[in-house]
Amino acid sequence: MKKLSFLHSLMAVLMITAAFTACSEDDDNGTSGSSKGAHYDLTITVGKHGGMAKTETHVTLSVASLSDPDTTITFDGKGVEIADYTIESIYDDEFMYQVPSSKDRFSKLQLKNNNLTVVQEQKFDKNTYTPRNYTHAWLDKNTLLIMSTTEDHTKVIWTKLNTKDMSIIAEGSLDDIKVAEGYNVLTTSGIVAYRKSDNKLFYFFYNKKETSGSNKTSNEPYFRIAVINAETMAVENEIVNTEAEQCTASAYGELLQNTIFFDENDNLYISCFSKVSKKNIGSLLRIKKGEFNFEEGYNAFPASEAKGKLLTVQYLGNGKVLAYSGDNAAGTGIQDPAYYYSIIDINAKTATRLQYNGEDIAYSAGSFSQRSVYNAKENKAYFGVSNETENRIYIYDVATGNVSLGSKLATGVYFDQIRFFEK
Repeated sequence: MKKLSFLHSLMAVLMITAAFTACSEDDDNGTSGSSKGAHYDLTITVGKHGGMAKTETHVTLSVASLSDPDTTITFDGKGVEIADYTIESIYDDEFMYQVPSSKDRFSKLQLKNNNLTVVQEQKFDKNTYTPRNYTHAWLDKNTLLIMSTTEDHTKVIWTKLNTKDMSIIAEGSLDDIKVAEGYNVLTTSGIVAYRKSDNKLFYFFYNKKETSGSNKTSNEPYFRIAVINAETMAVENEIVNTEAEQCTASAYGELLQNTIFFDENDNLYISCFSKVSKKNIGSLLRIKKGEFNFEEGYNAFPASEAKGKLLTVQYLGNGKVLAYSGDNAAGTGIQDPAYYYSIIDINAKTATRLQYNGEDIAYSAGSFSQRSVYNAKENKAYFGVSNETENRIYIYDVATGNVSLGSKLATGVYFDQIRFFEK
C-alpha cells in the first residue's frame, strides 16, 4: 500500500516549537483536544501495522472523545507526523518524555491542538541512551528514573530526572549486575518497577549470547530479578526466577505497551511468556507485597486462554485487568489478525474473552504498541480493533462489564496506539 497523500498536507501543518519554551494556553475547539481538558491521542501508521518498525510513518491525532459510534475519525490533513521523535514514549497526565532520534538528550513533549511542542529538553551528561531502548519508573510525581544497558549491553546504567525542569538529579551504574558466565550480553533494556511500600525497585533482565535476533536458545533459561534500593540505587538482591523464561517487552522497556502494574495492596504483576511445544505462551505472574520473588505456582492468565503471548495488561481496579494477547493458531506476525482482548480476574485467576452483542469481538491485527487505555474518571476502558472488516474503538464499562461501540477510524489507516491525557 502506498503512503497516503495526506502526509504531504501533514508536513505542511507540522509545527514544532523551539526547545526550552513553556506551553501557552490555546483555545480548545472541543474536538482537537488540548491541555485544558481530557483528550485521547491516537497514533496510526501508513502502509501497514507499525509496532516495533522504525521505518513506518506514524501520525498522531488528538481528539476530545472516542464515544460516538457514528463518528468516523479521519486523518486527512490532520494530526502530526512523528519525524524527529519516536512513538516510544513515557507518559504522565499531560506530557510525553523520551530519548529522541538525535540520541543526545531527554525530551519533554506535548501534543496540543495537534501541534507537537517541545516543552523542555536536557542534554545527556555522563550516561547516554538510545531511542526506544530503555525502561523507566516513576519514583514520585516529578522524579523519573531511566534505566538501560550500555551500548555494548554489558552494564546497566541509570539516570534520575526532575520532570519539572528536566534537570538530572543523579546518575550512575549498577556495577553489581554483571554478565553471567557463559553469556556475552544483557538484554537490551529490561523492565523496571517501583514498589512504594518499601521503596524498592525491581529490575527484570536476563543474560544472552547474542545482542539481537530471535534465537531464544541463546538466552538463559529464566530471567532474573534485581532488587534495588530506590534511594541509594544499591543492588540488594539478585534472584533467578523459575516461573517464566522471559518478561514481555524487555527489549524496549515497556515503552510501546503496558506490561506491569501494582494492585491496591501493592502486589506487583508482570506479563511474561515461556516456550511450550516451540510456541510462546503467556502468563501473568505476581510478587506479593513484602516479597522479592514470584509467588510459586501463581499465574492469573490460565492455560485455557494462554494461546500465545500476553502482550499488554491494563489494570482497571478491583482485581480486573484488560489484556491483549495472541492466538498462535491464527498467526504470530504483526500483520496477522490473531490478537484478542479479555478480562483477567487476578483473584480468581480466570480470563474471559470480551464480547459485543453476545459474540466474541473479532481478532485484531497488530501485535505491538498500546491499543487500549483506561479512563479512571469514567471507569471505562477504550480499546482498538483493526482487521479487514473494521477499524474501530470499543468501550468496556468496568462497573457493568458491558461493551459498547466507540468511534470508527477511517479506512486506509492502521490503528497502532492510544494514550489518554487528563489535562
